[in-house]
Amino acid sequence: MSHSSYPFLFGRTEVIKNTLNPDFVRKYILDYFFEEKQNLRFDVYDIDSKSPDLGKHDFLGQVYCTLGEIVGSPASRLEKPLGGIPGKTCGTIILSAEELGNCRMNAYAMALKAVGEIIQDYDSDKMFPALGFGAKLPPDGRVSHEFPLNGNVENPYCNGMEGILEAYHQSLKLVQLYGPTNFAPVVNHVARYAAAVEDGSQYFILLIITDGVISDMAQTKEAIVNAAKLPMSIIIVGVGQAEFDAMVELDGDDVRISSRGKLAERDIVQFVPFRDYMDRTGNHVLSMARLAKDVLAEIPDQLISYMKSRAIKPNPVPPPYSTCNNPETTPL
Repeated sequence: MSHSSYPFLFGRTEVIKNTLNPDFVRKYILDYFFEEKQNLRFDVYDIDSKSPDLGKHDFLGQVYCTLGEIVGSPASRLEKPLGGIPGKTCGTIILSAEELGNCRMNAYAMALKAVGEIIQDYDSDKMFPALGFGAKLPPDGRVSHEFPLNGNVENPYCNGMEGILEAYHQSLKLVQLYGPTNFAPVVNHVARYAAAVEDGSQYFILLIITDGVISDMAQTKEAIVNAAKLPMSIIIVGVGQAEFDAMVELDGDDVRISSRGKLAERDIVQFVPFRDYMDRTGNHVLSMARLAKDVLAEIPDQLISYMKSRAIKPNPVPPPYSTCNNPETTPL
């Protein structure tokens, strides 16, 4: 099993003897897979018990796929013929991730949970619109960069982080992940909401979780420049081993982002690579806490910068609540 850019052996299954239909149970290998677009390769051998060297075993074939193909297949069960030997097929391999949602969380879900569980406490009703991008949608296979994870175009809202995670996992079973990857549609989507409430009563935070590939850089930069004058911030979490030069450029910490000669009014983007927060000792609680801390670090200053730019002042502090000594009216 390998990554397309950085080949790496994740592990080997146990050897199943005396059967032509082995059932491998090394499900925990999936714990290493952090992105749906990650390319995987499964090699199958007929083992020579006298030799520990794979080169001396009989090679039966191999299968290429992505984690997204496995999770997105019916019942999270993908069947593929073993290839690799010209003119010969040595059977079919079945890749199953039926227990994926119960036994592991991928990087997308981990980042969403770590950041979202903090952000949601600043929202009164805990109902959040959740959008996907870069996928073919049923039933006609059209490519979309702005589709509701819950499948409801009229009401894309999900109830809290648990509702978003549930919609995300269900969506993986229905859509086919597909390029190109365009950011501008979702940035403009949130910007339309923010443009309707510029009085300081609401502030919008867009969390984008991506593998780092971006196909509409110019359009995205223009969308961010336009959004910089609105009450909104953008958090980008990059997953996988891709180069994140484009994401760093969007962050704008060193050089303020611009489009068509126009500088963004303020910096509204914060980017962090997820791989910097993976704790290989297994202590995901601490590593995800660090992730949340860093991605949210700039939000307070970004919010204040918007309010100051519009001369919006905080509401007056209400007078202290006072009561008499009557126990029936004293608050608990």
